[in-house]
Amino acid sequence: MIIKVCGMRDAQNIRDVAGLDIDMMGFNFWPGSKRFVKMISSQAGILPDYSPERLDYAVNADGTRHYIFPKSIKRVGVFVDEMPQTIVTYVYNYSLDYIQLHGNEAPVLIDNLRRTLVPDIVRNIKFIKAFGISSAADFVECEAFEGVADLFLFDYKTPEKGGSGKHFDWSALDAYKGNTPFLLSGGIGPEDVDDLLRVHHPMFAGVDVNSRFETEPALKDVVKLQEFVNKLKEQ
Repeated sequence: MIIKVCGMRDAQNIRDVAGLDIDMMGFNFWPGSKRFVKMISSQAGILPDYSPERLDYAVNADGTRHYIFPKSIKRVGVFVDEMPQTIVTYVYNYSLDYIQLHGNEAPVLIDNLRRTLVPDIVRNIKFIKAFGISSAADFVECEAFEGVADLFLFDYKTPEKGGSGKHFDWSALDAYKGNTPFLLSGGIGPEDVDDLLRVHHPMFAGVDVNSRFETEPALKDVVKLQEFVNKLKEQ
């Protein structure tokens, strides 16, 4: 069960959440988001510094290093209809492992980004394509990205592009017949563990959590997250 915590921004909160048994951490680089991370240096407090002995680092433009969080946690950049050059810059500056596309992007964008990034900038960049779901009919949009994206993310359909605190009817997942693994997102909260464990779709790979664990936008309740993670990982 992959656990992705998205919408991170506060340096100390990043430190605390990085101490949990999670797999991915998401940073929202869409200016329209309440959780938008501006492209500023770690010295301004967005990314925490850690000792090089046990934690991963990113390289600043001047060649110095700033330490982020454990290598086991994959860094995911969230973009909405962004220019390819801008995405590449964020990938480099934030040492991203995944690019999550949450807008109306075409499959060719992923192809172009792979050719640009691999292998000179990122040896093995991966892509998540997000889809807003309101009914079974919405899964048709996934077909164009089969064999292109590494993961799909199924979210509640909203103009806010995620972080709505709501989730769609998960019984609609039966309509997804694709072969790409997916993360389930959209309003997942502490009380949803039992329902998540009843999702038996063969391509169900994990969960993406955000607003239901927040005390305010981009600030996560670490205690609630810890309890949630423990319950899922115990199963």
